Amino acid sequence: MSITLDLSRVSNAPAAPAPVNLSGLTREGLRQALIDAGVCPPEKARMRASQVWGWIHHYGVTDFAAMSNVAKEMQAKLAEHFTLARPEVVERQVSKDGTRKWLIRTAPGIEIETVYIPDVGRAGALCVSSQVGCTLNCTFCHTGTQKLVRNLTAAEIVAQVQVARDDLEEWPSPKEDRRLSNIVFMGMGEPLYNLDHVSDAIDIISDNEGIALSRRRITVSTSGVVPQLQALGDRTAAMLAISLHATNDALRDVLVPLNKKYPLDQLMAAIRAYPGLSNARRVTFEYVMLKGVNDSPEEARALLKLIEGIPAKVNLIPFNPWPGTDYQCSDWKTIERFAAILNKAGYASPIRTPRGRDILAACGQLKSESEKIRASALRKAEQAAA
Repeated sequence: MSITLDLSRVSNAPAAPAPVNLSGLTREGLRQALIDAGVCPPEKARMRASQVWGWIHHYGVTDFAAMSNVAKEMQAKLAEHFTLARPEVVERQVSKDGTRKWLIRTAPGIEIETVYIPDVGRAGALCVSSQVGCTLNCTFCHTGTQKLVRNLTAAEIVAQVQVARDDLEEWPSPKEDRRLSNIVFMGMGEPLYNLDHVSDAIDIISDNEGIALSRRRITVSTSGVVPQLQALGDRTAAMLAISLHATNDALRDVLVPLNKKYPLDQLMAAIRAYPGLSNARRVTFEYVMLKGVNDSPEEARALLKLIEGIPAKVNLIPFNPWPGTDYQCSDWKTIERFAAILNKAGYASPIRTPRGRDILAACGQLKSESEKIRASALRKAEQAAA
C-alpha cells in the first residue's frame, strides 16, 4: 500500500527540537546538560545536578517550580530548556487479580504496554518494555506479531517506572514497604538489541538517591543475543533471564527463530560466562509450557542435561492464549510432572501463576490495542479503496 502525504501546508522551516526530558539522563548526562544549556556554571553543575536529580527520581516531581531548594531563576532556565513531562496514559486496565496494565503513548505513533504484577518478588514487579514491537517473531508470543517500530529511549523506559509509581502513589521513594520492589525487562521487545538505553535506564533506576532499586532486583530477559550477554553483565550487573522454551535446536528454531543465528551451544557457553553468575546470582530460565510440544518428561530430562552445572532456576510458564494462536497450554498435571523432575534434580522450578489474563497482560500477551485498531482501520481503508 502506498501512502501520499499532503505537504502543501507544511512550512519549510525546520521544526524546533523537542525539549530534552531530564528523566532519561544519567547523573553525568544531567550535569553536562545543565552546563551546555547555561543553567549553571561548570563548577556548580555537580551540586545542582544532584539537587535536580533528587526532585526527579526521589520525589517524582513533574514541575520545576516544585523544586523548593532551587532558585526561581534557575527554575525558569530549566523550564526553558527541559521538560519533566510524563507520557500520555492512553488506557489503564486493572485485572480481577490486581494486575495493572497501562497503554502509554510516548510520542505520536509510539505506544507501549507496561504491567504491574502484585505479590511478585519482595512486593510487586513491574514488567517494562524496551522496544515498540519486536523483531524476534517467537511463534508462541503475541508481542512478536507486532512489527518493530523503534527502540525506546532511556527516558521512555524510565517513564514506565514513573507512570507506575504515580499510579501506586509511591513518591517519594520509600525505603521500606515498597509496592514496586522489582523491575523485569520482559515486556515488548528484545532488551539486548537496545542495550545502550537499557543500561542507562538501569543506572537511573538503581541510583541510591533516586528510585533506588537494587540491581539484584532488576532482571533483564533475553531470547539469546549471544554477543551482547557479556556487555549486559559488565554494564548493568542485572540479573539474567533466558527465554529458553526448548532443549534442542530443531524445536527452538521454530519457537525462537533467533536460535538459527545463535544456537544452543553458543547460548549456553555465553550463559556460563555471564559476569557474576553464582549461587547467589542465579540465571533464570523461562520455559513456556506448550501442550504436546515441549512438555514431556523426556524434555524435562533433556533440560536438566542442558543446564547442568549452571547456578539456575527454571520458571515454568503456563502458555497464555491470545487470539489467533495455534498453541495450547499444557495440562496442569503435565506441568506438575515436569516440575517434579526438575525439583528432584535440585533445581527450583516454580510454576508461574498466570496473572492478568483477562486484560491480556500475562506473559507473551502484550501488544498495544491501538496497534491492532490501526491495523484494522488500514484493512478497512484498503477494502474501501479496492
